[in-house]
Amino acid sequence: MSDQAQYLTVNLAHEEYGVDILAVREIRGWTPVTRIPQSPHYVLGVLNLRGAIVPVIDLRLRFGLSREEYNATTVTVIITVAGRQFGVVVDAVSDVLDVASDAIRPVPDMGTTVDTEYLKGLTSVGDRMVLLLDADKLLQPQDAQMLEAALDAAGQVKAVA
Repeated sequence: MSDQAQYLTVNLAHEEYGVDILAVREIRGWTPVTRIPQSPHYVLGVLNLRGAIVPVIDLRLRFGLSREEYNATTVTVIITVAGRQFGVVVDAVSDVLDVASDAIRPVPDMGTTVDTEYLKGLTSVGDRMVLLLDADKLLQPQDAQMLEAALDAAGQVKAVA
């Protein structure tokens, strides 16, 4: 018997992506965030999640896709990686898949709209392909450090004002 993992599937630019369900903390409807000056273009800002300040990235922009208007299906998926929470904005959430480890295929070098560094594999479900995201690589350590520094600077500005 092979090992199985569960993935939350999300939609982004008419493609399906899977996020390891163990990394997912919650799914929230889209709400505006507080912008952080000098953050990368794909970092939308931060939100206050029950007292914790959580950076939010737009996965479309992170992957170099065009930005779409946010609508009723747009959600923010809160993910925890290495003890750090962050949100990813996606077009919609689909369902939860059970994926056997031997059903995960290596990522081909071509044919996806996403830089393969963010992917850990792909699997087929019926006639659909699901790209499995490597949650550890979505928010780079330098991004997290830059955001913390920007938050500290913003906090100091408020304290002085």
